[in-house]
Amino acid sequence: MTQDLERQLIGLVANDRIEIPISSMSGKLKRQKPKLAKAVSEGFNVRFNGERAYARIEEKNKMKARTMKEGIGVFEKRYPKYGEILRNIISEEREKKEVYMHFGMCEGCRITADDYRDVMTNLGFTATESENLYSRLMDISRKLSRKRDENRSIMIG
Repeated sequence: MTQDLERQLIGLVANDRIEIPISSMSGKLKRQKPKLAKAVSEGFNVRFNGERAYARIEEKNKMKARTMKEGIGVFEKRYPKYGEILRNIISEEREKKEVYMHFGMCEGCRITADDYRDVMTNLGFTATESENLYSRLMDISRKLSRKRDENRSIMIG
């Protein structure tokens, strides 16, 4: 029982450490994509057909629901008295119980390469793909870990 619990906990730590560099790269890619698309779209009018890539610009009129903030703004304009009451209700602080589990590795203990490869295999990578990704992810993870606190937590309730 205790060993099984520790295996699961080591899996959580390995999972967390793999998630950090992937999430970091994902965030960078998500921020770059709109900038790249905007820059590329300024280079042509409606269509571009190159040897290896193509693009087309298409405009669509869509009905979109208001955001919560926009909806509250319209409500306040239509019903000023109730709008103010709604604003006050929203701005009231309330206590909410949150339960966190703090986790990490004991002093002097390390996660093995097999622990990391197990996580990658559970993500759907083959053993060979996991082996190939392992060293690169660990290099990135080590660079990022210098910038973060090693004691991690996750909300569980």
